Amino acid sequence: MPESPTQNKTTEKKFERSIWKVCGIVALIIAVLWILKETFNVLLLVLAGALIAIYFHGVSKWLNKRTKISYRSSMAISVTVTVLAVSALMYFSGARMQSQIAELSNTLPATIENLKGELNKSYLGEELLKTVNGNDAASKTSAFFETFFRSTFGILGDLYVVLFLGIFFTISPSLYIEGFLKLFPSKARVVTKHILDRIGFTLTRWLLIKIFSMFEVTFFTLAGLSLLHVPMAFVLSVIAGVLNFVPNFGPLIALIPACLVGLLQGLDTALLIIALYTFIQILDGSVILPAIQQKLIRIPPAILIISQLFMGILSGGWGIFLATPLLAIIMIVIDETYLKKQLT
Repeated sequence: MPESPTQNKTTEKKFERSIWKVCGIVALIIAVLWILKETFNVLLLVLAGALIAIYFHGVSKWLNKRTKISYRSSMAISVTVTVLAVSALMYFSGARMQSQIAELSNTLPATIENLKGELNKSYLGEELLKTVNGNDAASKTSAFFETFFRSTFGILGDLYVVLFLGIFFTISPSLYIEGFLKLFPSKARVVTKHILDRIGFTLTRWLLIKIFSMFEVTFFTLAGLSLLHVPMAFVLSVIAGVLNFVPNFGPLIALIPACLVGLLQGLDTALLIIALYTFIQILDGSVILPAIQQKLIRIPPAILIISQLFMGILSGGWGIFLATPLLAIIMIVIDETYLKKQLT
């Protein structure tokens, strides 16, 4: 029996509404993705500020648990001790570090020229220099560093924003957490709160372990370079410790100035420095960290490297620096909202 004209019109209207709904959803997704792309660097600054607050609250909870003093007093102690420790480090080591940085900046150009001279003595070295000094290679290198040091408000501006966000998040975290939870329906707030608690727990432990790892790498690097009588050992060890915060690429970047300084004393010293840095990374990644790292989300190394590459292209230095905590957050959200539901 053929449909009446009224039924045909009703069907057409339903079809039109479905098409408009689909178009609206697609437009909304495109708009959200565009907003995320344009504001992604700002979100990374928020994450960096949140990590500062997570550090202080993590130390405060540890003090509160160990000493039974009030949480407010623990927070005051954690902030005061951290500020005093950083100030003391800058006061006692600032002049030494500044002089070694100046010496390093004056030494590296001459070392690079000496390296070029040594490479020119062999056919393979000449071919390597031609490749490195080519216009295409130079433009790629320039583009890489331009991307790496790209920031939202300039480097100092970004640090200023991160510092003040960290202060505000540290002073009143519940204000921002409760405000964020209000964005979700009442039925979803319990699950969202659980996800936030798990993210906070994971990032707290990860951050404290990372800070421990940075100090440990700095100590072992300083001891090793001092035994090898490498000049500017202090600033090189500090560079190695700070860049150890960035998995995979950080230690490789820290190795470059150390090798160049080692070449001043000969190829044997440079090779010993490479062996020293490799040994420290094996000790740190295979022995020390696994012994103290418990109940943390396991991030496959290949996925971490891929995320660092994507984040580096998307947001430069901040992206590489914060790729690990951001990936941990994404994995926790996927685990809580999708994987656990598939198992039930």
